[in-house]
Amino acid sequence: MIPTLPGSVGLRAALVAYVALFFAYLAAPLIIVGLFAFNDSRFPALPWNGFTWDWFFASGPERTGVFHDRAILRSIATSAWVAGFVTVLAVLFATLNAFLFERHRFPGKSALYVCMLLPLVIPGVILGISILVFASGIANHADELLAIELDFLRPGLVLVVLGQFAFLTTIATLIISARLRKFDRSLEEAALNLGATPFVAIMTVTLPYLRPALVGAALVCFLMSFENFNTTLMLVGSDAPLTITLFSRLREGATPLLNAVSLLLMLGSSLLAMLSIAFQRKT
Repeated sequence: MIPTLPGSVGLRAALVAYVALFFAYLAAPLIIVGLFAFNDSRFPALPWNGFTWDWFFASGPERTGVFHDRAILRSIATSAWVAGFVTVLAVLFATLNAFLFERHRFPGKSALYVCMLLPLVIPGVILGISILVFASGIANHADELLAIELDFLRPGLVLVVLGQFAFLTTIATLIISARLRKFDRSLEEAALNLGATPFVAIMTVTLPYLRPALVGAALVCFLMSFENFNTTLMLVGSDAPLTITLFSRLREGATPLLNAVSLLLMLGSSLLAMLSIAFQRKT
């Protein structure tokens, strides 16, 4: 239906109902998960036994809230460390990739660009397995032939960072490239004419223009890294990030504690999204 053309009342009502049902379908599971985080029951299911903050703040032997569960807090810190490290690496290399693909011509550029996009179309599990097999093969050969222990190539946080970096750099590159493509290069030329070196011109003219894309790419990378499961599951070692810890707890049995963690994740993701939107509007 074209909005500028008059339509029947029934058709407009059907459109409104469709939109309402669509968003209700998206929001209902999240709302239910959030509500059962406050249910005074040991199981996240009906009946509703009353409102409680225990699954957030309790520290007794029968119930332990999120903020007193050391394993959960440790996994949150691990996820934050991995996400921060991956974000810095991904945005740094994505910026270099953006300049490479937008500013330079060289043989094989198209093929290299396609290779950069491959991690987006490869399932996360396959990507994780491929990195694990490749890294473990190098570590095994180094141990057998050279008697050198390359423990960082064994399952652990280093491989988790490398696995997430493989596809998040691609996403960040696309975000930053889209912004760089709109940049007026005459501004750089003006800075060069005024005596600035190419490096100074990029740092003082180009990068400030790219700041919204850099911040947006960083937020996307941080959130996707923090909540990644498929790739992380294949590469994780003894230090489990939050998603792996939640998966292990879920296999033992669902509790409202998991709902409480999920609610905090939703609130944190929403806050970062709103900060990103506010920053984009400000700039």
